[in-house]
Amino acid sequence: MSQHSETAAPESTLSAPRPSAFARITQVLMATCLGVMALSVFVNVVLRYGFGSGVAASEELSRLLFVWMVFIGAAAAYPAGEHMAFTSLVAMLKAHPVRLALATAFIRVLVLLACGMLAHGAWQQIVVGLDSYSVVLGYPTALLPMPAFLCSLSIGAMALWELIQRTPLDLGHAAEVE
Repeated sequence: MSQHSETAAPESTLSAPRPSAFARITQVLMATCLGVMALSVFVNVVLRYGFGSGVAASEELSRLLFVWMVFIGAAAAYPAGEHMAFTSLVAMLKAHPVRLALATAFIRVLVLLACGMLAHGAWQQIVVGLDSYSVVLGYPTALLPMPAFLCSLSIGAMALWELIQRTPLDLGHAAEVE
């Protein structure tokens, strides 16, 4: 009997495509945030209920890390096509390539506009937060809006690149019904 049977799938279908460096970095960052948050809250709960004292910085640290984790996740979701999309509406234009290209460009321009507004508002909050510090940990409160600013820059850069490259919309995402 040979090592390769007719029923065995080719090697390329068995292994999933390797995630990009951006995806790997964002996954590590989100996992680190989540791990530190879980450890911090766990230690605080044990100290409060077991010994009657807690770590005051635990809540503030968890809040800061949660904000960072959410925006890192939002930036990571964009290239994977995991943000909310109205593909059923745009898919109706598949038979009209020019209209589909125009709709794609319009969508990307809207994404750029939204990223610009988010970046502008987040930058204003960063500037305000440079002179104030958190109560317990003492970090500059500019660190709270910083992930929104960085997220808007990264998603905006990806959308701009897709607009320049004329990357077609991924219409393969179907509604998941349970």
